Amino acid sequence: MELLKQPPTTKGPAEWFTGDVWFDVIHRGEDPSRSRANMVRFAPGARTAWHSHGLGQTLLIVEGVALIQSRGGRLIEAHPGDIIWTPPGEEHWHGAAPGHFMTHLALWEGDDTAWLEHVTDADYTATPAATRQAL
Repeated sequence: MELLKQPPTTKGPAEWFTGDVWFDVIHRGEDPSRSRANMVRFAPGARTAWHSHGLGQTLLIVEGVALIQSRGGRLIEAHPGDIIWTPPGEEHWHGAAPGHFMTHLALWEGDDTAWLEHVTDADYTATPAATRQAL
């Protein structure tokens, strides 16, 4: 067993995010492992650009209110304790709802994230199709 030194918090690059986003690398597997885990914190209104993961991605909402959407799909509102799975290659985005901070744990494998265009304000401000109380 080994106590690992945590790398410093990193500001999310403007090419990948709209608004203020910070992430902490929790785990970056060394060969042969491809596993990745980041704790990602979004300021109100901040969000990822459209992107996809070659082997999929799992998000665990830790705090706040999240908005998540797959390309062509409904906008989903998620709350602490909700788990979201995005299949391999599915284009999607996720971020904080207006007026709320949001933190999620992101789990994925490999370095083959394909970053695409930024999410438009019209897509971001659409009314979520699924809204419910926090668990």
